[in-house]
Amino acid sequence: MELIDGNKIAAALIAELKAEVAQIAGRKPCLALVRVGDDPASVSYVTKKEKTSAEIGISSNVILPPVTISHGELIALIDRLNADPTVDGILVQSPMPKQIDEVAIFRRIAPGKDVDGLGTMNLGKVAQDDETGFVSCTPAGIMELLARSSTDLKGKHVVVLGRSLIVGKPVALLALQKKAGANGTVTICHSQTRDLPAITRQADVLIAAIGRPEFVTADMVKPGAVVIDVGINRVPDASKKSGYRLVGDVHFATVSPLCSQITPVPGGVGPMTVAMLMKNTVKAFRLGASTD
Repeated sequence: MELIDGNKIAAALIAELKAEVAQIAGRKPCLALVRVGDDPASVSYVTKKEKTSAEIGISSNVILPPVTISHGELIALIDRLNADPTVDGILVQSPMPKQIDEVAIFRRIAPGKDVDGLGTMNLGKVAQDDETGFVSCTPAGIMELLARSSTDLKGKHVVVLGRSLIVGKPVALLALQKKAGANGTVTICHSQTRDLPAITRQADVLIAAIGRPEFVTADMVKPGAVVIDVGINRVPDASKKSGYRLVGDVHFATVSPLCSQITPVPGGVGPMTVAMLMKNTVKAFRLGASTD
């Protein structure tokens, strides 16, 4: 069994981006990070994105509207960022307060600045194999992990467990694309799938993004499969100072001995999500500069 080290692969990508940005004369790429409220996970995620931006040489603009901001006021803020020529990428951190329609916010971000890849235009471009689009960061990170771990999906049965717009649907589209590293035969499973273990056991590559702690067990995995665990779940653990431990959607202890390759949690897919956001921001800068 080979452990796919997301920290190591993300560090290599960040080093590549740092070298690329260092060669840019004049204004550097700029990422606007909008965080509404003080959700602890959101605070941690935005801080990590800000820190990684600085490491690469990307300028970050962290905007902290009050948690009471109205939907209309947030739309107006997005419009201002869309119109600002010094901002190349915009990310609005999820979750947002209940008065905000998240999908409407994602759609409001200009397609050329939608570096989180959650807007309608960019999701459509993924479906059309259009390389000018921005791919949602977690699915893009999964494909990068597979590529850099020498896993070619060509002709393989890829089973995606989960159908969210953030992971399940876009990663299925990416695995299907007619391009190097993809060309997989894809099955999407979800909560209404009948006889789920019978399907997941067919997977040469199993991507678990169902959001249930340690849901995937050994009886659901074919020996020799590659398993990508997208989940990050907090489960109570009195032995930890925090009172919890992080686990994935895969029961690592029993599944990992069966696998040819597997990602750990933490330290697998997670670090790649931030790295791909940075890659998208540099791409947005390049595309914007080419149309100026």
